[in-house]
Amino acid sequence: MFGRSKNVAYLLDLVPGKRTLGTYRFLPIFFCIGGVMEWVMINVRIGRETFYDVYRRKKSEREYQQKIADGLIVHSEPAAK
Repeated sequence: MFGRSKNVAYLLDLVPGKRTLGTYRFLPIFFCIGGVMEWVMINVRIGRETFYDVYRRKKSEREYQQKIADGLIVHSEPAAK
């Protein structure tokens, strides 16, 4: 078990800037990972939708359901022909 933690410590020591930045030397790595994730969510289409398309649609549906619950919109049935 202790051998594994030594391996992890060795890998963490490979990241440059330990003396200058200390623990904060990992921030640029995570910042870049976050930027890449955001770009993928905006630009990569799965099927015909991106993650933000789904988010906007679901938000709109929730707002509509809330307006119905508050009585601001009366949901009427279509007239019989």
